Amino acid sequence: MNPYQPGPVNILTWVRTVIFYIYAVLATAMVGIIGLPRTLFDASHAERVGERWLKLLMGGARVICGIRVEFRGTPPAGDLLIAAKHQSFLDIFAIAKACPRRAFVMKREVMKVPVVGYFARKVGCIPIDRARGKDALRQIISEVKAAHHSPRGLGQLIFYPEGTRTKPGTTVPYKPGVVVIQRETGLPIVPVAVNCGMFWPKRGFPIRSGTAVVEFLPAIPAGDRSERVLSLLTEQIEGTSMRLFDAAGGQAVLTDS
Repeated sequence: MNPYQPGPVNILTWVRTVIFYIYAVLATAMVGIIGLPRTLFDASHAERVGERWLKLLMGGARVICGIRVEFRGTPPAGDLLIAAKHQSFLDIFAIAKACPRRAFVMKREVMKVPVVGYFARKVGCIPIDRARGKDALRQIISEVKAAHHSPRGLGQLIFYPEGTRTKPGTTVPYKPGVVVIQRETGLPIVPVAVNCGMFWPKRGFPIRSGTAVVEFLPAIPAGDRSERVLSLLTEQIEGTSMRLFDAAGGQAVLTDS
């Protein structure tokens, strides 16, 4: 069987998925409880807590569900913006694991999730209230500039320009927020293509075995018109994601699931 194509869905697949989610909840609680006391006195410790959490989740998914991630291209380092295709929780975990100092622009509701929300804020994640529109974007720009010019730096700030998880093989219009932030900050944008949703669907069940791919594409420097950058981002991310989708069996796999 081709390891880059998702494994079959059967009763064992569902059982393994349920076991993994139980494991994930327990691992999250354990890491959070153990890491909380030191993080209260040293916020930088949250980075190490996050690394342990990602290692446990990715390792658990590999052992329990038989799902692996192959990284292609060069995972970025330094202060920059990442614009990624978003299909499932797997691409969140995988991209974060590949980056040395990651943070996300995420829905503010996530910040209210016990344990996860606390540590997300400590590592530099930025909540967004979409109902505030341009005011929310101005707030993000302000926080990005402040972090970028701080002694600690910004790190790799991850955006999902689609604004939501999408089904593999589909495309939705990209939101311009990340390119507006690039224009205001001068930071490069690294596009990221994935086919994670072929193995770990957007609603989370069932998780199929196989090797998903996360591909880091060449950085897009600041300086071009925002409309051109957004068009280029869409073209590169969607084109590469569709190629990965086809390599994983594409429509044939989805029809069979």
